[in-house]
Amino acid sequence: MSVDDDTMTSIRPDYPDPLWIQAANLVKEEIARGNLRPGMRLPPERELCLQLNISRVTLRKALGELVREGMVNSSHGRGWYVNGTPPRKEWPNSLESFTETASRMGLVASSRVLRAETVAATLDEAEELSIAPGTPMFHLERVRLLSGVPIAVDLTRIPLSLAPDLPKADFATASFYDRVSAAGVELRRADSTIEARPADGELARHLDLAVGKPVLVMRQLVVDDTDRPLFASTITYNGERYRLRTFFARSAAPSRPRQAAAD
Repeated sequence: MSVDDDTMTSIRPDYPDPLWIQAANLVKEEIARGNLRPGMRLPPERELCLQLNISRVTLRKALGELVREGMVNSSHGRGWYVNGTPPRKEWPNSLESFTETASRMGLVASSRVLRAETVAATLDEAEELSIAPGTPMFHLERVRLLSGVPIAVDLTRIPLSLAPDLPKADFATASFYDRVSAAGVELRRADSTIEARPADGELARHLDLAVGKPVLVMRQLVVDDTDRPLFASTITYNGERYRLRTFFARSAAPSRPRQAAAD
């Protein structure tokens, strides 16, 4: 594996992701691109540490995670090797809470509550959530932090009847998803859209960035098994601290029908 100058910038001490997670993700990206193929040996640990500018302890933790995920394996005295086709990991496309994501990344989630109040549903909210205008709604707006670093501003709107005890929770530490699930609400899927826009003064203040810097706005509508809308969220991420990872695969070209041999 050769790490060029552009790749080096992906190991960022100022990112909320721990260095070992960034290092593990970098190796996974090299595998996904085909630069590291099944059976290939990774560079020696000392060389990897120099390329990535991390300690051997950090590198070992990253490699241990890659072994756990089935991406690489070690051969005693010979080094680290890329496995064959790794098992598919479903979590990147699973519906998980901010708290669950933080835990998976080895980080601590917390929130600064900006607003937690019950209001009447507007016409737009009523249409979006298939409820009557004026229905009591619980609005929860928070600055979301990972290990003390502000990552996003999250505004969630839910009919209060789905989880009547929400106003009693302390959402500085409580998980919204946990409280909703505890009320018997079954979350199935989130339909999401993402767009970029410049940060206004209020967002800039909450996310500790300059006015006009890019933010990513994710709008989600969470539904149950019957596709009934449950709640809507608008999550605005600091564009410098949030990366969306996904992949696109080209399906196999349809086979052409064989031409029958002439009689």
